[in-house]
Amino acid sequence: MRGYQVQAPELTAEEREQLILEQMPQVRFIARRIHETLPANVSLDDLISSGVIGLIMAVDNFDPSQPVKLKTYAEYKIRGAILDSLRGMDWASRHRRKKYKEIELAISTASKRLQRAPTEEEIAAELKLTIEEYRARLLEVQGLTIGSLAEKLGPDGGPDLLSIIPDNNELPSAAVERRELERLIAASVEELPEQERLIIALYYQEELTLREIGEIVNLGTSRVSELKTTAILRLRARIMDMWPTTRGR
Repeated sequence: MRGYQVQAPELTAEEREQLILEQMPQVRFIARRIHETLPANVSLDDLISSGVIGLIMAVDNFDPSQPVKLKTYAEYKIRGAILDSLRGMDWASRHRRKKYKEIELAISTASKRLQRAPTEEEIAAELKLTIEEYRARLLEVQGLTIGSLAEKLGPDGGPDLLSIIPDNNELPSAAVERRELERLIAASVEELPEQERLIIALYYQEELTLREIGEIVNLGTSRVSELKTTAILRLRARIMDMWPTTRGR
């Protein structure tokens, strides 16, 4: 019958508990990766607790009949729960968020004027800062790039990037939209300076920590964090310029 769906069998209490225990290392891994970019006053245990809530939601709502692995679905729910908890804490002051937006705008403005990716010195000059002041500001806003592709696009708080990609259940063009966005992100990554591109690859593809990346590229953890923050700001600025925010609406 058209539209008929076979419901996934319910888990027993023992099966549910086993799945949760199997995915717990993923909760700790995601929480640690997020925590290492946050100020010291943010508790790792609090992030893990929020991640566990996301994991439980994932296990309880997971449908094994769908072509998505539990690990992938759980990662999405764990990360989302942790980010939601951070938003609820309001750990980042309005002043810090303003500085973050100023850097993002400076990168976008310099990129358009120079027709290439600006250097750190050129971004600092756009902000009327010395290179030392610019790097200090990067450390001040670290952590604000977490989930940054889900933040509002544009100076007036337009739609977020994820919301303009329709779900498969909404529009048949969703797959095309997603592929185009993935192509744009991949192309934008290729335009990053070599060192920033390497750090992004090691962090997101190889899933290394900032400390581990520092050992590979022979830089301190704080410097790796600065370069990662700059790279993400570059990507956001590029995508804001290239991706029509009305698409998918």
